[in-house]
Amino acid sequence: MKIRPQLFAVCTAAFMVSSAFALTPAEHKAEKARIEAEYKSAKEQCKALKDNAKDVCSEQAKGHEKVAQAELDYKAAANESNRYKLAKAKADADYDVAKEKCDDLAGNDKDVCKKDAKGNHIKALEAAKVAQVSHDPGAKPSDLAQARKDASDKTREADYKAVKQRCDALSGNAKETCITDAKRQYGQ
Repeated sequence: MKIRPQLFAVCTAAFMVSSAFALTPAEHKAEKARIEAEYKSAKEQCKALKDNAKDVCSEQAKGHEKVAQAELDYKAAANESNRYKLAKAKADADYDVAKEKCDDLAGNDKDVCKKDAKGNHIKALEAAKVAQVSHDPGAKPSDLAQARKDASDKTREADYKAVKQRCDALSGNAKETCITDAKRQYGQ
């Protein structure tokens, strides 16, 4: 069997690149300790704040820690499962912060804010699911098409709920027209 020099060079380079990003157990432990220290520091800074600003700060600190941990897991084992977990951690962190920010509002504005946050969360999760299927070497084209269709359906439904919530601020014919237009626009 004859090995081509170009193929050998490419394989060697790929191995070197992949091993260069792998963390040693000591590096992994140090990185984990750094993440914990940053979280504790961020939580400490939140103590100086009051009311909802303190809650938002706390959610941001938690979210940053969860994302950093997911990034560390992905660095340790760069596989599709960890890539999805990282995307989910980012989506969940953004959602938790956005929900907390909505607490500064009241009435329908607060409800709209929460629906918008939920819609953005669903969009991010669905994008992560589509990416997971598209990176799966065993996935069939029909699997990817189904994942995209499901994502589209779920995001359209979330968008409809947010628009419908905005319609609740209206009354009478304006509200009915708003809801009818939303149903037509989002296929509900």
